[in-house]
Amino acid sequence: MATEYSPSQARAIARSVRVTPMKARRVVDLIRGKNATEAISVLRFAPQAASEPVLKVLESAIANARVQADKTAERFDERELVVAAAFVDEGATMKRFRPRAQGRASRINKRTSHITVVVAPQPAKAKNGGTR
Repeated sequence: MATEYSPSQARAIARSVRVTPMKARRVVDLIRGKNATEAISVLRFAPQAASEPVLKVLESAIANARVQADKTAERFDERELVVAAAFVDEGATMKRFRPRAQGRASRINKRTSHITVVVAPQPAKAKNGGTR
Protein backbone atom coordinates (compact mmCIF):
# COMPACT_ATOMS: atom_id res chain seq x y z
CA MET A 1 0.00 0.00 0.00
CA ALA A 2 1.71 3.16 -1.20
CA THR A 3 0.97 6.30 0.78
CA GLU A 4 0.83 9.58 -1.12
CA TYR A 5 2.52 12.62 0.40
CA SER A 6 1.91 16.22 -0.56
CA PRO A 7 4.88 18.25 -1.85
CA SER A 8 5.02 20.30 1.35
CA GLN A 9 5.67 17.18 3.43
CA ALA A 10 9.08 15.66 3.97
CA ARG A 11 9.87 12.20 5.23
CA ALA A 12 12.77 10.10 6.40
CA ILE A 13 13.04 6.34 6.72
CA ALA A 14 15.53 4.26 8.69
CA ARG A 15 15.54 0.66 7.57
CA SER A 16 16.69 -2.45 9.46
CA VAL A 17 17.27 -0.66 12.76
CA ARG A 18 18.25 -3.16 15.46
CA VAL A 19 15.40 -2.43 17.84
CA THR A 20 12.23 -4.46 18.15
CA PRO A 21 9.18 -2.90 16.47
CA MET A 22 7.12 -3.16 19.65
CA LYS A 23 9.63 -1.12 21.65
CA ALA A 24 10.07 1.42 18.84
CA ARG A 25 6.28 1.91 18.55
CA ARG A 26 6.11 2.93 22.21
CA VAL A 27 8.55 5.77 21.47
CA VAL A 28 6.95 6.79 18.15
CA ASP A 29 3.56 7.08 19.86
CA LEU A 30 5.06 9.79 22.12
CA ILE A 31 5.80 12.16 19.21
CA ARG A 32 3.00 11.56 16.70
CA GLY A 33 1.07 14.81 16.07
CA LYS A 34 3.45 16.97 18.14
CA ASN A 35 5.35 20.04 17.05
CA ALA A 36 8.76 19.01 15.64
CA THR A 37 10.84 20.98 18.14
CA GLU A 38 8.74 19.67 21.01
CA ALA A 39 9.11 16.11 19.68
CA ILE A 40 12.90 16.50 19.61
CA SER A 41 12.99 17.55 23.25
CA VAL A 42 10.66 14.66 24.22
CA LEU A 43 12.96 12.17 22.48
CA ARG A 44 16.13 13.65 23.96
CA PHE A 45 14.91 12.96 27.49
CA ALA A 46 12.98 9.73 26.90
CA PRO A 47 14.55 6.87 28.88
CA GLN A 48 13.89 4.23 26.19
CA ALA A 49 16.83 3.04 24.11
CA ALA A 50 14.68 3.20 20.96
CA SER A 51 14.39 6.99 21.31
CA GLU A 52 17.88 7.53 19.84
CA PRO A 53 17.19 6.03 16.37
CA VAL A 54 13.74 7.68 16.29
CA LEU A 55 15.38 11.03 17.12
CA LYS A 56 17.85 10.58 14.26
CA VAL A 57 15.03 9.83 11.82
CA LEU A 58 13.06 12.88 13.01
CA GLU A 59 16.09 15.16 12.61
CA SER A 60 16.67 13.71 9.15
CA ALA A 61 13.05 14.42 8.16
CA ILE A 62 13.44 18.03 9.35
CA ALA A 63 16.65 18.35 7.32
CA ASN A 64 14.85 16.91 4.28
CA ALA A 65 12.12 19.53 4.72
CA ARG A 66 14.79 22.25 4.82
CA VAL A 67 16.38 20.98 1.58
CA GLN A 68 12.96 20.71 -0.06
CA ALA A 69 12.15 24.30 0.93
CA ASP A 70 15.50 25.49 -0.44
CA LYS A 71 14.85 23.80 -3.77
CA THR A 72 11.47 25.49 -4.19
CA ALA A 73 12.69 28.82 -2.74
CA GLU A 74 10.07 28.76 0.02
CA ARG A 75 10.33 30.22 3.50
CA PHE A 76 11.39 27.61 6.06
CA ASP A 77 10.82 27.72 9.80
CA GLU A 78 11.53 24.58 11.79
CA ARG A 79 9.15 25.69 14.55
CA GLU A 80 6.17 25.46 12.18
CA LEU A 81 6.73 21.78 11.39
CA VAL A 82 4.51 19.08 12.87
CA VAL A 83 5.05 15.32 12.95
CA ALA A 84 2.28 14.49 10.49
CA ALA A 85 2.85 10.74 10.52
CA ALA A 86 5.19 8.40 12.33
CA PHE A 87 5.08 4.64 12.21
CA VAL A 88 7.21 1.56 12.67
CA ASP A 89 7.09 -1.49 10.39
CA GLU A 90 8.69 -4.83 11.06
CA GLY A 91 11.96 -5.47 9.26
CA ALA A 92 13.86 -8.68 8.64
CA THR A 93 14.30 -10.99 11.62
CA MET A 94 17.73 -12.46 12.27
CA LYS A 95 17.42 -16.02 13.55
CA ARG A 96 20.06 -17.21 16.00
CA PHE A 97 20.36 -20.37 18.06
CA ARG A 98 21.24 -20.76 21.72
CA PRO A 99 22.39 -24.07 23.19
CA ARG A 100 20.05 -25.58 25.78
CA ALA A 101 20.06 -28.56 28.09
CA GLN A 102 20.49 -32.15 26.86
CA GLY A 103 21.91 -31.19 23.47
CA ARG A 104 18.93 -29.19 22.36
CA ALA A 105 18.93 -25.73 20.79
CA SER A 106 16.37 -22.94 21.04
CA ARG A 107 15.87 -20.17 18.53
CA ILE A 108 16.46 -16.50 19.36
CA ASN A 109 14.71 -13.97 17.11
CA LYS A 110 16.60 -10.70 16.74
CA ARG A 111 14.00 -8.37 15.30
CA THR A 112 14.60 -5.22 13.26
CA SER A 113 12.41 -2.20 12.48
CA HIS A 114 11.77 0.19 9.63
CA ILE A 115 11.09 3.61 11.21
CA THR A 116 9.29 6.27 9.12
CA VAL A 117 8.68 9.88 10.17
CA VAL A 118 6.79 12.44 8.04
CA VAL A 119 6.89 16.15 8.90
CA ALA A 120 4.65 18.81 7.39
CA PRO A 121 3.93 22.50 7.98
CA GLN A 122 1.29 23.16 10.59
CA PRO A 123 -2.14 23.54 8.96
CA ALA A 124 -3.50 27.10 8.99
CA LYS A 125 -6.13 27.66 11.67
CA ALA A 126 -9.57 28.97 10.80
CA LYS A 127 -9.80 32.77 11.10
CA ASN A 128 -13.31 32.89 12.50
CA GLY A 129 -12.50 30.44 15.30
CA GLY A 130 -15.42 28.10 14.64
CA THR A 131 -18.79 28.03 16.32
CA ARG A 132 -17.73 27.05 19.83
